[in-house]
This record gives sequence, C-alpha cells and structure tokens, in this order.
Amino acid sequence: MAHGRGETTVVRNLLYASTVCAGALYIAADYFFRFALEPNWPHSLIHSGLQEHISITSQPSLDEQEENEALGWFEEARREAVITAADGVRLHSWILDPDCSNSPEHLYVFCCHGYSGAPAEMSKYAHRFSKLGFTVITPASRCHELSGGKYIGMGALEQQDLLQWIEAVTKKDPKAKILLDGISMGASTVMLAAGAPDLPPNVVAVIADCGYDTLENQFLYSARHFYHIPKFAAKPVIACISAISHHRAGYRFSDASCVDALHRASIPILFIHGSADSFISPVSLERNFRACASPVKQKLMISGAAHTMSASTQPELYWRAVTQFVKTAFGLA
Repeated sequence: MAHGRGETTVVRNLLYASTVCAGALYIAADYFFRFALEPNWPHSLIHSGLQEHISITSQPSLDEQEENEALGWFEEARREAVITAADGVRLHSWILDPDCSNSPEHLYVFCCHGYSGAPAEMSKYAHRFSKLGFTVITPASRCHELSGGKYIGMGALEQQDLLQWIEAVTKKDPKAKILLDGISMGASTVMLAAGAPDLPPNVVAVIADCGYDTLENQFLYSARHFYHIPKFAAKPVIACISAISHHRAGYRFSDASCVDALHRASIPILFIHGSADSFISPVSLERNFRACASPVKQKLMISGAAHTMSASTQPELYWRAVTQFVKTAFGLA
C-alpha cells in the first residue's frame, strides 16, 4: 500500500514538473514571438529600437555619394500605390518610373527591403534598375512604414503579398516582364516567391542579396549568436514559437524555407552574400545555391561585406555582376 502511494507521489511530481516546464516553455516562446514578430508590442525588437544594436554596422560605405543621390531621387520621383492583401491588410508601395531615355517597354522590378527597414533603403537599387529601363515598385512589407498588419511574416506572409503585387501589375500590363530583387528578409521573400506554384510566367529572374536559408535556422543562428542560447535549449523554444505563429499569424516556420522553395525554382537566380555577415550566416548562400533547381543560377560572395553591405563594400564588382545578370536574363543590349 505504501509502495503504491509512493508511486502515485512520483507520478504526481513528474506531472507537476512537466506542467511547470511546459508553462515555462510557452511563456518563453510567447515572449520571443512578440519580441521578434509583433512590432507594435512595446517590448518588441523593433518598437524598442533594439534592432539597431544588432543590425547596424560601422563598416565604411564606398558608395555613400550614390546612396545620397539615389535617396534624393527616390523622395522626389516616387508615387504611391495601395492594394489589399488576401487577409485584408492594407499594403503600400512606392512606384518610380524609368530614369533613362529609350527605355524598353513592359519592364518592372520589385525591390524588397529587409526586417525593420523601409522602401527608402532600396533607393540605390531602385535607381540603378530605373536607369536600365525598369519601372520600379518598392513595397513596404506588412507592419513596416505605411503598410498595415499586426505580425511580421519573415517572408512567409510577405511572399504572398508580393504575389498579389505581381498580379496587380500583370492585370494592368499582361506583357510585363518582372525582376524580383530583395535584401535580407526581402531576399528570402523573393526566393520563397520564386518557388511558389502560382508564380506567373511574367517573372523572369530573381536577385537575392543576403537572405536566410530557412527561418528555423535563422532563429537558431540568432539565438546562439546574439543571445548565447545553446542549440539544445533553443530548438524546443523555436518549435513552440512556430506553433504560436501558426495560431496567431497563420504561418509555421516551415512555411518560410527558402531551401524547400528553391527546389521548385525554374527561373534565373543570382545569389549574393557578404563574407562578414554576422546577422544572417554566409553559409546560407551555399545552402540556397545548392538547393536551387533553376538551370540558370549564379552566386557571388563579397569578401569582407557585412549584412546588407555588399553593394557598399565592393560596388564595382557588385553592380557589374548584377547588371550583366539582368541584361542577360531580359535580353537587354
């Protein structure tokens, strides 16, 4: 009898301990979900401004003059466009006309910014493409600048939004030939879109600059690199964050796997990364490149470049590669 009571006590204690651990896991996951993906929460990474301590680099910019000139052009030449996402979120974008004479017809490029960024950070990319004859669309990702939304999708929701922007363009111009360009989260967004089953044939090529390979890997990398959380401790928390994300925001982390999406890609893709990127591991470049099923793919590792700094670290090399890739993909002289 005493033996039975002892076993009952052990079972009860185990159940209690399991409940406490599960509760602690949920509390931690809920905090990190809101911290990373709910920007209007007062303690979020973006709302508190803490992302500046993570993402800003002291690396010198060798194209500062170009950046300043492009930003002035962007602010003067832009006009706005608005669409509504499938889930009712209001999405905003800035559009810029080609900035060249004798521009080819029907060329469009979407320039997608990164996490916590804004369309203006794409101004130098936009200006370069406009000089090649492209009409430039710079969407503000949901929860950023003038776009609505409650949760950041880290590419999973944004690629769906991007497909709607593409549909808006192709409805207006069925002959549209479209380039997708993105940096950081924007790069992962365009890679995810490249593998979308419903990607229209109007999309001709993709440029992905410093995107992650999978969202789970990116969270694991951030946990280890910035918060010094070991992998064995981070994995169950990240799995729980993914479950919370599915319940609240409508996507699992597995929905944001560039590796999986790239297995389905068939259009030309240029992958770029900086070797000194401490925000998204440079290892992602090789993983994404290997996963890509497209018969036409290129990769460019910029030596010494920090996160989103490839074009500023070696501008001549960067733009020579990008320009040649675009001209070849679109048949430009």
